[in-house]
Amino acid sequence: MNYKQLGKEVLARVGGKDNVAMLTHCATRLRFEFHDYSKVEKEQIEKLPGVISVVNKGGQFQIIVGNEVQQVYRAIHEEIGPEGDQKNNSNNNKEKKSVISRLISVISTTFTPFIPAIIGAGMIKAVLAILVLVGLLTEESQTFFILNTVADAAFFFMPVLLAYGASIKFGTSPILSMTIAGVLLHPNWAGVLEAGDTLHFIGVPVQLTDYAGSVLPIIITVWIMSYVERFAEWVSPSIIKFFLKPMLIMLITAPLALVVIGPIGTYLNDLVAFGADTINSHASWLIPMLMGTLQPFLLITGTAWAMTPIATTQLSNNGYETMNGPGMLASNIAQGAATLAVAVKSKNRELKQMAGSAGFTALVGITEPSLYGVTLKLKKPLIAAMIGGGCAGIYAGLSGLVRYAFVSPGLAGIPAFIGENPMNIVHALMTIVIAFVVAFAVTWILGFEDPVDETITTEVSETKENQKEINKVIATTQTSIASPLSGIVVPLEEVNDDVFSSGLLGKGTAIVPDQNEVRAPFSGEVVTLLPSKHAIGLKRDDGLELLIHIGIDTVNLNGEFFTVHVQQGDRIETGDLLVNFDREAIKDKGYDIVTPIIITNPDEFQDMTVVSVEQIGYGQKLLDKK
Repeated sequence: MNYKQLGKEVLARVGGKDNVAMLTHCATRLRFEFHDYSKVEKEQIEKLPGVISVVNKGGQFQIIVGNEVQQVYRAIHEEIGPEGDQKNNSNNNKEKKSVISRLISVISTTFTPFIPAIIGAGMIKAVLAILVLVGLLTEESQTFFILNTVADAAFFFMPVLLAYGASIKFGTSPILSMTIAGVLLHPNWAGVLEAGDTLHFIGVPVQLTDYAGSVLPIIITVWIMSYVERFAEWVSPSIIKFFLKPMLIMLITAPLALVVIGPIGTYLNDLVAFGADTINSHASWLIPMLMGTLQPFLLITGTAWAMTPIATTQLSNNGYETMNGPGMLASNIAQGAATLAVAVKSKNRELKQMAGSAGFTALVGITEPSLYGVTLKLKKPLIAAMIGGGCAGIYAGLSGLVRYAFVSPGLAGIPAFIGENPMNIVHALMTIVIAFVVAFAVTWILGFEDPVDETITTEVSETKENQKEINKVIATTQTSIASPLSGIVVPLEEVNDDVFSSGLLGKGTAIVPDQNEVRAPFSGEVVTLLPSKHAIGLKRDDGLELLIHIGIDTVNLNGEFFTVHVQQGDRIETGDLLVNFDREAIKDKGYDIVTPIIITNPDEFQDMTVVSVEQIGYGQKLLDKK
């Protein structure tokens, strides 16, 4: 998959770089906000190869890409420039949003850049828990002390990290925002607090508190600072703006944060945490059950971020959290189980392969491919996943399951449930078993509408009916080379393989296929057909030699997912079916399906050049004489 090309295609269909007001990403999706939503071509984006689904909820336009989202993000970021993902859309985007949508948008944008830090810290905590459990480390050792300090850093300096995300959302200076967060965390305040001294600023008492690990104070502060920055911009003469503007911002915002915003934010922070603890103490099963049942809808609507501030506050204050982890563990496992049940029960080859891959990914902790690619489309498996997640969530709540580290709950995140309570990991494993068994069984019992399997035989039959139409197109290009594939045309130099991109094998182009077959681009002979079936060499009647190489490094598949319909030495005619391949299965195995098409004797055919097109179908002119 050419993710750079996908990034360009996405950017073009969201109205170009000038329409992007904000861009961030999480583990599987791009998150946009726009100046003008009417310019966004949602349906066209959904059709792009590599895009799993598109969701416009929670105040953000979300494009689900999957695990390679960072590559697409980087491609778009290169196009929009260094400031493109930090534009403020508060003044330019006139679309009215509800208070809830705006709140969710603030939370998601603020926390998205912060997530890698707490995931990394959480995984270190999980590894330490395992090392202590098996006796390789003790909590009194210096190695444990150092690594534990490394893991704690992300939570201690949480206000600094959140300040960066909040500055992106509110369109203010990231550096000054992080500096104000540093003011709240300055060690001088710890000394005053420890001594029990009172502190005043121009006669006004300062209510100091420990801001380490806090959430709301810095978010509110950065929001206020965005208005202070506009005021400083307005009153600062251009000749001295360079030093006057930042001075005014800090002189106004820092005292406000210490005297007014910080104490209010801390009170709200404590109030939210108290509410969560109260619910958990009186009905411990309620939140995990709701999270286990409704997590798919929270993802679809973009409101899954709502609990994140509470969870991170609990982790920072208590060393564990009960709001997100237990319920999400139940939901993620149930989602994976329901999807795997589809994979086992379905007779549709393509659905079976996709569900198998997406189900395993969901069990690991990433559910978007499963949710958008399988269960949401089939509906009944989604209901089964919600039932399984709810049942397991009840057990998780009643057993007192907690999560000790901020990692995506799933099989890969099991160490995050190892901590002070030795039974906690047992309860986590029981939650997993209940979620899997119930969701799998309910999916099997409810069933689903299995799509009719479009087998290779059917594909060949249907294509033969259109053979005359294909040949009519090719008949008009006798001196050219027709396209053997249908898909997106990619310059050869952009192929992620130095042998092809450098032109060592010859000249030509490449195609990212959107269908599963290769057809003869001219009349001639099959001169090479590798045992791995991933590459075929053809010779035209006038001597031109062409190599069609399906995917990059796909020789390692040893012929799996490929079916050939010709043999070496066979005579072929234009449009003949040469090879069938399963592009989704190949991608699921981790291989790029971009297909180089190379003239391997270019010296004899120097007058051939690539036709300038971005999208091409079977039989259309791909290479032609100059």
